[in-house]
Amino acid sequence: MDVFLAQYFDLTVIRDNFDKVLLGFWVTVQLSLIAGAFSLIWGLVLALARTTRSRALLPLRVMAIGYIDVFRGIPLLLVVLLISGSLPFISFLPAWIRAPHLFGRPDVYWFGVASLTITYGAYLAEVYRAGIEAVPRGQTEAARSLGMSQSSALRHVVLPQAVRTVVPPLLNDFIALMKDTSLVQVIGVVEVVRAGREVQGETFNSSALTLGAVMFLLITMPLARIVDRRLNNGRQRLSGGLA
Repeated sequence: MDVFLAQYFDLTVIRDNFDKVLLGFWVTVQLSLIAGAFSLIWGLVLALARTTRSRALLPLRVMAIGYIDVFRGIPLLLVVLLISGSLPFISFLPAWIRAPHLFGRPDVYWFGVASLTITYGAYLAEVYRAGIEAVPRGQTEAARSLGMSQSSALRHVVLPQAVRTVVPPLLNDFIALMKDTSLVQVIGVVEVVRAGREVQGETFNSSALTLGAVMFLLITMPLARIVDRRLNNGRQRLSGGLA
C-alpha cells in the first residue's frame, strides 16, 4: 500500500509540478471551450441540412448524412493524425489554413481544434436532429397558419423547443469532448495529460497524472450532476403532464 501511495499520491511531486500540470489543464479547458463552441455551431448546421425536406436541397441532405456517418465511424485519433499530417501539404489552401498561428497558438493547437470540431460536430448533429424531430409537426403547421415562413417557423418555434430538449445530451457530449482533448497530445499539444506524462518521465512517478485526473473531475462531476438534474426535472414535468 505504501508503494501505491508513493507512486500515485506523492505530495512532493504534486507540489513541485502543480503549476506545470495546471498550465496543461488550462490548455485542455481552452481546447474544450473553443472546440465545443465550434462543434455546437457546426452540428446545428449539419442537423438542419440533415432534416431538410426540400427536394431542391436533397443533395445537401445526402452530403450531410454521409458526413455524419463517416465521422461518427472514424476514431478521433485518426482524424487528428489525418488533419495534422495532410493539411499543411495541401498547396491550394491559403497559408492561414495550412499553418494557422492564430492568437499566439501554434498550428498543432488549431489542428486539434479542427479535429475535435469535425468529429463532435457529427455527434452533436444527431443530438440536434433528435430534438428537432421530437417537436410535434403540428407546431410547425400552427406557425405556418399564422403567416410564418418555413424558415421563420424553424427559427422561432421549432429550434427553441428542440434545443431545450437536448441540453442534457449536449452536456454529456461536451464532457466526452473534454476528455478526448487528451488525444491531441500525439501531435505535440502540451495539455494536461501530456504535461503529466512529461513529469512522469522526469520523476518516474505518476502523481502528476493523478493530479490531472483530479482536475478533470473538478469540471466533469459538476457537469454530470447538472445533466442528472435536468433529466430528473424533465421526467417530473412529463409525469406531471401525464397525471
